[in-house]
Amino acid sequence: MSTVVGGQAFALGLVDEVAMDVVPVVFGSGKRYFGSVDAQYLLEDPHTVIQGDRVLHLLYRVRR
Repeated sequence: MSTVVGGQAFALGLVDEVAMDVVPVVFGSGKRYFGSVDAQYLLEDPHTVIQGDRVLHLLYRVRR
């Protein structure tokens, strides 16, 4: 999903959950996951956390 489409999906209220994989690698400057989003969306604490080999899988619900 491109960052523009992700931001549009948030703006339209179409996102219920966000899955994120965290890998400890430094790439330099960051890129926004969801592009430019006008409103602030709060995520609940992750309801699923799976620890893998040098990766952390997180699943968040979007607070409405």
